[in-house]
Amino acid sequence: MKRSKTTPIGDLLSEFFNRPYIAAKIAEGRLRDTWREIVGPHADAETAELRLDRHILHVRMRSSILRNELFYQREALVAEINKRSGMQLVNAVIIR
Repeated sequence: MKRSKTTPIGDLLSEFFNRPYIAAKIAEGRLRDTWREIVGPHADAETAELRLDRHILHVRMRSSILRNELFYQREALVAEINKRSGMQLVNAVIIR
């Protein structure tokens, strides 16, 4: 059987991974790596919990100094996470 129009497997995979639901799940899976890239390794080491629930990122920090610093940078964190993930992954950050 011969096909008149074939599609390369790379194009099929690209189309699959760019579907909104799949892309959101991939970005959610990479959230820990994205967090580390944004805040740095020291702040990441002090992060006790990082959980995404209904587009709200819940962060629990061990260090009160880092907690206060990140608290004042919440809007910048939201913008940077969304920029790096390529979609509106996070609407708000709650830091405890």
